[in-house]
Amino acid sequence: MECAGLIVFLAPSLSSPLNIYFTNGIFIMRKTDKKLEKQLISSLTEVCETSLKAFNGFQWLTHQVNYSNFPKSLNIICVFDTNEHLNDFYKKDSTRELSALIQSKLFEVDITLKNAASHITYDTEENCQRSHGGKWVNRLNG
Repeated sequence: MECAGLIVFLAPSLSSPLNIYFTNGIFIMRKTDKKLEKQLISSLTEVCETSLKAFNGFQWLTHQVNYSNFPKSLNIICVFDTNEHLNDFYKKDSTRELSALIQSKLFEVDITLKNAASHITYDTEENCQRSHGGKWVNRLNG
């Protein structure tokens, strides 16, 4: 299985300095934001590939970010197939292991999170199917 996810950009309010611009229905990012995004995707892809092998039921991950408040705004969503697998992940206290992996991979590209665990949330395909008909865009933006 390959790691795939959606990237959801959170557009900052118009009253704040814009790092992501919305013009004619298209997100336009500044050069520095594009570089950061590329680094994030590369690092998180490595995390995803490792997690697919290491954690039973792990499926994919994605992230949300507002670059005008980076890295504080970074949220990484790790998705498991079922609630049962996610509960097993919690019972084994694997959140520490995954958090450390994410932190180390981001650190390799000079992205430092003070408390990586506070930037990570967990969800399941099962929950998305039940509450949003499997539509992740709606779930992540809801």
